[in-house]
Amino acid sequence: MNDDVRNIVLGVIATALSGGFGWFSRTYVWRRALRRKQAFFGLPTGSDCLFVVNRQMGGTDSSLHRNDAFALLEISSLIKDCGANVQIVTHDAARQGFGERSEFCVGGPTSNVRTTAHLASMLPGVQTDIGLPSGHPDRAAIRVGGEAYRWEKGQVEYVLLARLTTGQGSRPVFLLSGQTANSNQAAARYLARHHEALAGKYRNGSFCIMLKVINSDAYGPDVTELVADVTEAARTPVAAAA
Repeated sequence: MNDDVRNIVLGVIATALSGGFGWFSRTYVWRRALRRKQAFFGLPTGSDCLFVVNRQMGGTDSSLHRNDAFALLEISSLIKDCGANVQIVTHDAARQGFGERSEFCVGGPTSNVRTTAHLASMLPGVQTDIGLPSGHPDRAAIRVGGEAYRWEKGQVEYVLLARLTTGQGSRPVFLLSGQTANSNQAAARYLARHHEALAGKYRNGSFCIMLKVINSDAYGPDVTELVADVTEAARTPVAAAA
């Protein structure tokens, strides 16, 4: 074998080894990211999860606002990435406990009775001003930790995004409780974009954060910022806090 042939063979071997190592590295990184995503959402491959949809405010029990449908699509892509299966149920038909499988519950207490149940049992420090007439400044305001987060139609909307667990090994409940369907979609998009940072910060534990959607008339659900971490205040009953 002359030098030219030897150099060609060595070049082919080096290229194969380099390509194989690169493929292995990319696969390892991808699998590690997938495992972290699955752990955060409680969605191992082949598992089942529950998606609880609300009704459109002012509509019939079977109606769904298009922004809530978009929120469903945002979350469905996360579920698909994890290799899990989803069962979609309406808020008034989800008569089962939590912890056995992951759950995504979308909509505030005005439009989702299961959200009302989750708030009462796991976030007793959160109150929502419902039943107030249109035009009242406190209509749909979310109160937690002595603060009132008020809805300004078309300008400012708030949504509570929470990951809730009941103990070691239990699957999480993700609660997206917004003042509007637009804010529900904003929370779903925020969860999809920032789940890695949330998993790192809270180490896959429970958390409750308040998000603010800015100028929804112009930007829809796209401009969203984190306002506060209200985990402790939300988990403290109002009477105890007082």
